[in-house]
Amino acid sequence: MTEETIKIRDKVKSYVLQAASADKEKIKDTSLIFKEGYFDSMGFMVLISFLEEEFGIKTNDSDLLEENFESINAISEFVARKSN
Repeated sequence: MTEETIKIRDKVKSYVLQAASADKEKIKDTSLIFKEGYFDSMGFMVLISFLEEEFGIKTNDSDLLEENFESINAISEFVARKSN
């Protein structure tokens, strides 16, 4: 992970821990946040809004793939790609 991706991950992780309805100790960078039930479809839409506002990116329909949003690490890497 690059330094930029690490900074992004820290912001994403902070948001996920604050927004998730779960024990914060259980959520790891590799946790499957949707499959494990930490976020639902409404949480996903709010997450997209957060990412677009916080990082100044635009999410297209073609970006809405499970592998881009399945974990904190995946989200961070997605945002880093969209930022370049």
